[in-house]
Amino acid sequence: MRARIVAQFVALACAWGSSFLFIKVALEGLTPAQVVWGRLVLGALALCTVMAVTRSRIPREPRLWLRLALVSVLLCVVPFLLFSWAEKQLTSGMASILNATTPLLTLAVSTVALAGERLTRRRTAGLLTGFAGVLVLIGPAGLSGGGHLKAQLACLGATTCYGFAFVQLRRHITPLGLPAVSVAFVQVTIGALMMLAATPWLASPAPRVDPGIAVSMLALGALSTGLAYLWNNNIVQAWGAVNAAAVTYLTPVVGVTAGVVLLGERLTWNQPIGAVLVIAGIMAAHGTLGSVRRRRAAGPADSGEAARPLEEGAAR
Repeated sequence: MRARIVAQFVALACAWGSSFLFIKVALEGLTPAQVVWGRLVLGALALCTVMAVTRSRIPREPRLWLRLALVSVLLCVVPFLLFSWAEKQLTSGMASILNATTPLLTLAVSTVALAGERLTRRRTAGLLTGFAGVLVLIGPAGLSGGGHLKAQLACLGATTCYGFAFVQLRRHITPLGLPAVSVAFVQVTIGALMMLAATPWLASPAPRVDPGIAVSMLALGALSTGLAYLWNNNIVQAWGAVNAAAVTYLTPVVGVTAGVVLLGERLTWNQPIGAVLVIAGIMAAHGTLGSVRRRRAAGPADSGEAARPLEEGAAR
């Protein structure tokens, strides 16, 4: 059992970390919107297969579908479009590093929107460290108005959308106790239906699909957007949500390595330094794995782990 969960953790880090590589390759023949269309449609089909195999129940409550429609816009449609557009200018490695700000921005949004979230001294230090890392990532050229500032801000806009989506999930969806696979299926399917409805406006220019683009889109949809949700759910059930969120530390490593090795991307001096500061901020704000285990030993009521969902690592 432990070996299976470890294998799924590694697979999850690879799937989410390499998703930015898949986007970069797909953009060679598709527009950003066409990439998102394929990603969500293939992801919905993959999750439909998982639902059928596991015989999971599809929620039927109209109010729940309306809430999940908002989550789908914030967790899938808008951030996927922003990342795809940004990667027309940014390297896949840079996009993966900026994606690692998701836990920081989720914490910032939660502190404002959720009454139970308090901005402690440790969290404040973590946020300040993490956002200092963001400034380093943007670099002198971006801060002075040059570089690819708009694309970098688009990535940060995407991770901010994740933060708002996670607040919606925690406030309205998590208390219902629904299986994560069912929730993921509904939100990805709603996003796919939105993109399908927009097909007439996305058909031009005509997409160019070669074997590399086809494989990248299949991996992006079926693995990074579909099966990854199932793996994440299994890891959360086995290790707890906060421990499972440690995948956030690995995805930028995978993303940068894939970009350098497979696409020949070059690292600039500020990227590894900024990434280290962002990850240090996440660890300071959320606690190390050791501190999480100590809180879990104290019991769910004391640690708050029972109330914390899987969302903080669940969107790439």
